Amino acid sequence: MTLLSKWEPLREIEELFNRPWPWPAGRGSALQGLSDWTPRVDISEDASHYAIKADIPGVAKDDLKVSVDNGVVTIQGERRQEKEEENKRFHRVERFYGSFTRSFTLPDDADASGLKATARDGQLTVTIPKRTSEPSSTAVQVPVE
Repeated sequence: MTLLSKWEPLREIEELFNRPWPWPAGRGSALQGLSDWTPRVDISEDASHYAIKADIPGVAKDDLKVSVDNGVVTIQGERRQEKEEENKRFHRVERFYGSFTRSFTLPDDADASGLKATARDGQLTVTIPKRTSEPSSTAVQVPVE
């Protein structure tokens, strides 16, 4: 019995970019931990608000920026690499360092002016309340608590 499944080329491309790439030993291995990375997110909603939860282990609160402009919430940040000790030799480097940016279009009923961002225990939570009036087109800078 053969099962057919719908081909989803965009999903395959996303899986390709999310797959860990083997680095050869030698010159290329020094660059492995310096690649840009993208934190994973969960987006949920209930009757009163939307929530975006991003995994950001190792990112300091001061290295995060959350903003809203024309109905798009943008999360930016940077995970800095630890200073290397001169006599230390790494056998494996799998963690990613560098800057990241994620942007999400807000639904029509989102109240961007009431947006809150909280960073705690390696997770950023952005809470967006729902509203019933017209959306705002002005840019808003959101402090991360």
